[in-house]
Amino acid sequence: MKEVIFLTGGAQRVGLYCTEQLQQQGYQLVISYRTRHSSIDALEQAGVICLQADLTQLESLQQLVTTVRQHTPRLRAIIHNASDWNKDQQLQPDNLSQQLLQDAQVFDAMMAIHARAPYLLNRALLPLLQAQLAGGGAADIIQISDFVATVGSEKHQAYAASKAALENLTFSEARLLAPHIKVNAIAPALLMFNQGDDDEYKQKALAKSLLGIEPGPGEVLATIQYLLQSRYITGRVLALDGGRQLKLP
Repeated sequence: MKEVIFLTGGAQRVGLYCTEQLQQQGYQLVISYRTRHSSIDALEQAGVICLQADLTQLESLQQLVTTVRQHTPRLRAIIHNASDWNKDQQLQPDNLSQQLLQDAQVFDAMMAIHARAPYLLNRALLPLLQAQLAGGGAADIIQISDFVATVGSEKHQAYAASKAALENLTFSEARLLAPHIKVNAIAPALLMFNQGDDDEYKQKALAKSLLGIEPGPGEVLATIQYLLQSRYITGRVLALDGGRQLKLP
């Protein structure tokens, strides 16, 4: 029987790449996605179990947990990759009530997807990880954080705070679930550009790290594989930032 990995946000960019590669490497992937993209058809044809869910909505989370448990009795790993990158709203000194409402919406959305959803899913799916252990296997939780969790962000304060919350959950869960289940986080900086990013932006972004490259999603996959194979790493945040912390002012 194939080992099963549940990965959130598996239909785009880094999540899509990791889903495709891990499925090809012999794991059975169960993924969540919010919006059905063209990639879903190809994933389903490759045998990936694709489940639609809005991780910011409690009812949708509850249904996701129920459906995951219907598909598999055990999990080799839970990987929290689902993310959003909402920018802080412009200040509105002449309309304080509107500003408070918009700021609250951004903050709540960031916390919901990056902190609340991983917290709830880890607790609800813990029996599936424990079943993996009972069968003689290993079990992991891997949470995708961000470089800004440790340094903050001027324009994405809510986003950075939510990723910091995710890293703190990593520490707490590692304590709780040791010595049997390892819990770690991965904190990338720039991995890959978006379509439409201009050359000026790209050069500015590349100059922020010592290595100065766009490494691609393979760096996250390699780190996931490393953590899955390790027997002695837990409660850590692994930085994938090209030495960016050494170029900070």
